[in-house]
Amino acid sequence: MASAVRKAEQQMSEEDYFALEKQTDTRHEYINGEVYAMVGGSFNHGRITQNIASEIRHHLKGKPCEVFAESTKVKTPQAHQRSEYVYPDVVVDCSTQKANDNTLTTPVLVVEVLSKSTHYRDKVTKRHIYQQITTLQEYVLVEQDVAEVIVRRRKTNWLAEEFFLGDSVTFESIGLTLTVAEIYERVINEEVTEWNAQKDRKNEV
Repeated sequence: MASAVRKAEQQMSEEDYFALEKQTDTRHEYINGEVYAMVGGSFNHGRITQNIASEIRHHLKGKPCEVFAESTKVKTPQAHQRSEYVYPDVVVDCSTQKANDNTLTTPVLVVEVLSKSTHYRDKVTKRHIYQQITTLQEYVLVEQDVAEVIVRRRKTNWLAEEFFLGDSVTFESIGLTLTVAEIYERVINEEVTEWNAQKDRKNEV
């Protein structure tokens, strides 16, 4: 997801949402009848998204599961007599049959990169949305202003697990382990900068 959102002034029907998506190149999320335009995106947001997506893509080469980054919608089960449509930053789907409308319905792993404008929606609103999807095994939140990765797994009733620089994170749904440092490669924030400086000092000794 982009690092900023803009909410529409009024609620919209599902049909009008589909029409809006076809009329513009701007991506929109549709949550509880409200439409959010996905606008902007920081360098750090893009770096984290691409770091994770590229590692997953390499890991899944030759396997049925497939990774998508930012531009693919996920459709949730119907709530309040309508479905909801969101754009995860990174999503993995293992279905062999996918729809032709750029929409996934059976993700096993979803990753969202947090920013100030999306923090609450990703941590609370969208978490509850994703947890309705029966195929989803893991929901991952990655901070960009600090080095912190939060993993919630269905098998632990979505209990939050926190990982920091020096830790490794295993995405059990696809059998991939990454270090937190790999996730934050090239990211510029205070924690990552200090971590890299410490590594450089150790290498000089």
